[in-house]
Amino acid sequence: MKPQLLKVATGSAHSFSVRRDVVPFFNNKWHYHAEVELIYLEKGAGTQFVGDSIQNFNDGDVILIGSNLPHYWRFNKLPESDKESGVADVSVVHFSDTFWGNSFLQLPETKLIKNLLDRAKRGVQITGETRIKVAGLIQKMLNADSVRRLILLLETLEAIAESNEVEYLSSVGFVPNLEQSENDRVNAIYEYSFSNYRNKIALKEIAMVANISPNSFCRYFKTHTGKTYSGFLLEYKVGIACKLLIEDKLSIQQICYESGFNNFASFHKYFKKLTGKTPLAYQKEFIYKKA
Repeated sequence: MKPQLLKVATGSAHSFSVRRDVVPFFNNKWHYHAEVELIYLEKGAGTQFVGDSIQNFNDGDVILIGSNLPHYWRFNKLPESDKESGVADVSVVHFSDTFWGNSFLQLPETKLIKNLLDRAKRGVQITGETRIKVAGLIQKMLNADSVRRLILLLETLEAIAESNEVEYLSSVGFVPNLEQSENDRVNAIYEYSFSNYRNKIALKEIAMVANISPNSFCRYFKTHTGKTYSGFLLEYKVGIACKLLIEDKLSIQQICYESGFNNFASFHKYFKKLTGKTPLAYQKEFIYKKA
């Protein structure tokens, strides 16, 4: 998919950007930017797209997105009764990998950080105790200024670079298409799919949304995402099912249909194929860990 190029403002008083967002619309497009992004989702849940990775995100997640790696966070909608409590509380750090000078990352002392920024081009999720530590450093950065702000950024990157509690998100073979044309087409495909996943989306139907022929659509989608459209939809539906299983408010039979599957046999088959577990085993494992 061809993502939208976004310009990241740092402000005249700073060499890199640190901000807090409390609305879920701060990056609701499939987009990329030259700056590295470090994001702490203190509050918020939904579906996360990083390169060719599609998975759920939840409160407390911390992710490092490398330069020019396309990404997109789609927040779940809250029921009307819960809207006063808000949907998102997100801290975001953006910095150029050369803002400290072209030679800084060539120093022997910064070798680990340079390697980390190279690895981040696949997207990196920080887990475990490192996630808690990094989240705290990001929050301190929000209130810091001058040289302290810069030191905190280096401490944060050092903590991630030295940790084994990291997971790659995008596949090693993912190559982003960074042309700026067709942004509207890509986002139209996404939005239509998200709004209609419970129904059977015919190839002719989605091709019409993209304003291309059905034969061209299949090739277009696979070329730009590395996935078939049907594969993309299955991943999204299974992600919805995972969320509903964790919430434990509906029966598994209800979740099957709420997540867009037409029958329980196909739901069970594809859920196990993508997660390695049956829906019931997935739910029980989560409830056990929570307890």
